[in-house]
Amino acid sequence: MAPRSDARPRRAAARQGQLLLDLPVDTRVGYRGAFVHRVVGISYRQLDYWDRTDLVRPSISGAQGSGSQRLYSFDDIVRLRVIKRLLDAGVGLARIRTALEELARQGRTLADVTLASDGSTVYAIDDDQQLLDLLQRGQGVFAIAVDPLVDELRGEVTALESSDEEDRIEAPFASEAVAG
Repeated sequence: MAPRSDARPRRAAARQGQLLLDLPVDTRVGYRGAFVHRVVGISYRQLDYWDRTDLVRPSISGAQGSGSQRLYSFDDIVRLRVIKRLLDAGVGLARIRTALEELARQGRTLADVTLASDGSTVYAIDDDQQLLDLLQRGQGVFAIAVDPLVDELRGEVTALESSDEEDRIEAPFASEAVAG
């Protein structure tokens, strides 16, 4: 097959309202749950619960029964860390779920906004510097900038990858696996 005329690799699409980090398809990596829960700072039980309740599903490969493994993308890890930070700020899981659903309803991703919270409400600040109350209340805010979080996670994932090679698995996209 001839190379594409623009000479750029195909890009991955966001799922479940996740980030668009513009990663080339051929560099997409999957991380096992045991690695993900450690890097995010949550228990494996939390990770399992969030998958089973559709808060964050592993976008590369879900559990398919006994012996199968979940494979999370870097985007999934960022989403999980954002949720963890909101929990640490005092926001309840039900409110976090509502806020993320509202972002998705508005057609926004985490990459489109900076999240802020007062411990009760979750706000989104967009590129136009609009403050959007995702839970429809207004108070003082605590900000979580997602870009620095992504940089922080890149460093942590890279450091942990070097010590836990077995947790990193190169995996084709679901559409490629079906086609191939």
